[in-house]
This record gives sequence, structure tokens and C-alpha cells, in this order.
Amino acid sequence: MTDLRSSLSEAVSAAFAAEGVATALARVSASDRPDLADFQSNGALAAAKALGTNPRELAGKIAERLAGDPQLVSVEIAGPGFINMKVADTALSARAAEVAQDTALAGASAVETPRRVVIDYAGPNVAKPMHVGHLRSSIIGESLKRLFRFRGDTVWGDAHFGDWGFQMGLLIVACADEGLADGFTVEGDGPFPAESPVSLDDLERLYPLTAARAKEDPAFRDRARKATAELQSGRPGYRALWTHFVAVSRTALEREFGALGVTFDLWNGESDADPLIPEMVAELEAKGLLVEDQGARVIHVAREGETKKKKLDDGTVVVRPSPDPLLVVSSEGSAMYGTTDLATILDRRRQFDFDLILYCVDQRQGDHFEQVFRAAYLAGYAQPGQLEHAANGTMNGADGKPFKTRAGGVLKLHDLITQALEKARERLTEAQLGTDLTPEAFEAIAHQVAVAALKFAELSNSRTTSYVFDLDRFMSFEGRTGPYLLYQAVRIKSLLRKASEQGLSPGPIVVAEAAERDLALTLDAFDAAVADAYEKRSPHLIAEHAYRLAQSFSKFYAACPILVAPDAAVKASRLALAAAALHQLETALDLLGITVPDRM
Repeated sequence: MTDLRSSLSEAVSAAFAAEGVATALARVSASDRPDLADFQSNGALAAAKALGTNPRELAGKIAERLAGDPQLVSVEIAGPGFINMKVADTALSARAAEVAQDTALAGASAVETPRRVVIDYAGPNVAKPMHVGHLRSSIIGESLKRLFRFRGDTVWGDAHFGDWGFQMGLLIVACADEGLADGFTVEGDGPFPAESPVSLDDLERLYPLTAARAKEDPAFRDRARKATAELQSGRPGYRALWTHFVAVSRTALEREFGALGVTFDLWNGESDADPLIPEMVAELEAKGLLVEDQGARVIHVAREGETKKKKLDDGTVVVRPSPDPLLVVSSEGSAMYGTTDLATILDRRRQFDFDLILYCVDQRQGDHFEQVFRAAYLAGYAQPGQLEHAANGTMNGADGKPFKTRAGGVLKLHDLITQALEKARERLTEAQLGTDLTPEAFEAIAHQVAVAALKFAELSNSRTTSYVFDLDRFMSFEGRTGPYLLYQAVRIKSLLRKASEQGLSPGPIVVAEAAERDLALTLDAFDAAVADAYEKRSPHLIAEHAYRLAQSFSKFYAACPILVAPDAAVKASRLALAAAALHQLETALDLLGITVPDRM
């Protein structure tokens, strides 16, 4: 199945080749002036410049070669040499029929060579409640996982659980001080209590307190460091207590992720990579990659000639290699954050033999990933291009700064979801939607509306840009919002139900009216939107298509009567277009992680 843009690109390429022009210039795109044409090719301008000839004359020769193409009803030259093409109704009808019959991909196409892909997103931590800062990477990662899987890749979504390191030692010592670790601090192999001595509330209370205390109390800090070392060395009691930390935290995290429709194939944590570190360090040493640096051991990842200026505390400006070396083993002999990330890449190489790892993480982590990726390439754990930081911007408040509560604190993700649900109930009631539903059904739809609002607000923005959070605007049933798209999809479902009740069914598609043409062209454009979103790691391109499709259907619905069309064949054709639009809209929304209710 080939979309019209690709099919026309082949035809234009053949025409360019026949004129002795490089086919790389024969690019076809949707027309900038849909009132004049459906597609355009501007390559004749660059080709004429390279050949030293008149661009309009060259465009005319190419147009003559395209004139007999049955896909086209007209080919015209505009301006200095733009080639404008209008697709024949028969070609649009055939393409719309293909989309309608494509139950698997709704008109999109699969990749030619599937890959093995790990997508690392969310990055929740033990004992810390998720906040709004986790929203973007979670939603973007989930959408990319769905998109890559949709196109045929084998994909593993990994939460990359933050469950190791100094913070665990802090919690162990704090629990011991409060009498919460009785039965776990004794020496020996146990047995140890099977029931958790701590709740999530305990962990959320202790986490910030211990972090603050460690900065002010050297003795407490030293005890926590010792506990961390003993935990990582395998002390049974500490391991048993740590297991409870992880289990209690994961239960809460699964609740929040579940509410957002975010799922993971893997809940691997930093602890899973820890056993590989001694072997990895020895291997890096054997390869000559580890270098002594002030008592620590590092990997120099900067290439020859890469430098940056750095201002020291005394004001002195020095020139140093850039990026900074990756710190692998500290002067105290412990593994570092980057060490764990490097070991995780090694672990994923052995487990999945990946072709690509995508890290959906805040763009502020860019320097860190540059260090880790380069170290992985030097070590041979990945090939250049197999590690990619799909960075995202921040979700900001009205002041343009990262979103905070009115009190100035960081808003918990659970509280954000609760606010969205309350607003969804309010908006549904205002719009008198769901008034005939049971309370349970109304609540389920309110949840779908809330999630659609949050996800579409996130994914309708380019992942690399920051955006302003405005729950009132996001929850509107009008304009470029998730609730609006749900409403349009539900409206099509209602239409198809009424048609079925009247004994009507979809039939052969025959495109004739302007609004039908517009809808057929929009259906055709899904393939390009999906392919571009895949290549650019940009779900917002699918969100844009979903909004355009909803608008296109709305215009079609207003201009082309369906159930009251005077001709049975026209009814059947328009019902088929409506069903194709619904299937594609639901498919696009599913790629964004948004589900559509049957009624509203």
C-alpha cells in the first residue's frame, strides 16, 4: 500500500530522470495552496540552477511527462517553476478505499527492516512520589513505544527504576533510628519479617528529611555511606529491608502510571546493573580506557581538539577537553551514576542485542548522556547511532518557569491527575454530556477525558520545546484539545450506530464533492505523519494529524449529508468514509496513549 505522496514522488522522479535531472530533487509535498493544488514539487528550481537552464522551462518539460499519469487530473506550472498537481477523483477514491480496508494500520505503513529497540522513560525513584516533572518523559516515552511497535519494531519499554545508591543507605539508617528497621539490622541470614515495616507515607516523609540531615550531620552521613556499602555488598538484613522499600514504592508508582495509561515491559532498576560493574570495570581497565585522575578512575571521552572554557572558583579561566571525562570509580572506590548507566547499556546489549536505545529524559541531562554514550561506543557496548537521547523540554507555569504549586512546591503527579479528573467532571456537567449514564460510566468517561486532556496537551507540543500548563484550556471541548478529539470520535460512533439501526452499511467509496476530497486527502496523509513522527521521534506530528482529521471530518459532515443523502450509493460511500475516519482517528489517538469512549 502506497500513499499518494510517495506514489507521486515516484512519478516525478521518473520524469526528472528522463530530463537528466537528479531524482533526489524530485520531492513531492502537500500543497501550500490547497485551493490551487493537492501536491507540489519545487525541485525544478534547484535542478535548473544546477543545470544552468530556465527553471520554468524545465518545470514545463517535467509537467508534460506527468500529463498522462492517471493519478492526476491536472499538472500546472506556477511562479518561477513550481509544479502543482491535482489528484484525480478516481485515484482519491481508490486510496480512500485502501485506507478503509486497512484494519491493521489504518493507511500507515510498517518499517521495511524492523529493529530491536529499548525505550528508557519515566525514571521513577524509590521513596520519592512522582511529580509533574515525570509527566513529559512518561507520556512521550509511552507514545514512542506505541509508535515504534505499531510500525513493526520489537520494543521493550523500561522504567529504569531509581532503586540504588546513597539514598538507600540514608533510608536504612533513618528507619533504624526510628525503630522501623527492627528485625532487619541484625547480623546473619535471617529469616527477616515478610511484612513491610514502612509505608509509602513513611518513605515520602523520611526521604527529604534524611537528605537534608546528611548535608548537616557528618556522623549521620558516614553511617549512611556505610549502610549503602553494606547493602551493595549484600548484607542480608539490609537487602530484605531494601526489598520492602522497592515493593512499597512500586505499588504507588504503578497506580500513577496506570491512571495515565503508561505501562512498562521492564521494571529494571539501577540495582539490576550493579552486579555487572566489577566485571565491567575490569574490562574497561583491560582495554586501557580507565585513566587515573586525582585518585579516581575516569574515561576520557572528548575527541582530539574538543575543548571548552571553564571558570574556576578563584576566577581563573582554564581550557579543558569537552565533554568532561566520565567518572567511573570515585576516589573512595565506589561506582558512580554514569557507571550504572554504562553497565545498564552492557546489560541491555546482552539481554536484547538492541539496535537502538532511546532515552526519553529531560534535555538538561544532555551532557551526561553525551559522556555515557561516548564511553559506551569506546567500550564497544554499542555502535555509533545506537544510543539516542530523545530530549524533552519542561512543563511550565504561567510565569514561564517549571510548574510549581501555588505554595511554590513541586506538584505531585497524583495531585495533578486528581485536579484533571475534577476538572473533567466539571466540564462534562457544564456541556451536559453523560447525563444519561450511570455514575460508574460517567466516572469512567471523566477519567478518559482527563487523561486525553493531559496527554494531548503534552503531545501536541514538540517534545524539544517547553510549554505552559493551563488545565482550563486543555480541558475545553472546543479547539485543539484532547476532549475535542474525543467528542469528534464519539460523534462518528453515534452516526455509525444510527446508520446500523436504519439498516445502512458502508459501501464502495466514490469521491466527488470538495469536502470528500479533503477528507480523502487527509486520510492519505496519515502514512506520512506516522513515518515522519517515527523518524523524528516526534509524537506531536501524529497529534497534528489527529486534529486535522477531526476538522476535516467535521467539514465533511457539515457539507455532505450522510443518513439523508438522496442516493443509496452515496450514503454507503459516505458511511465508508466516516468509518475510515473513525478507525484512523482512534488509531492515531491510541498511538498517543488516548482511548475513546463509546458514548459521551
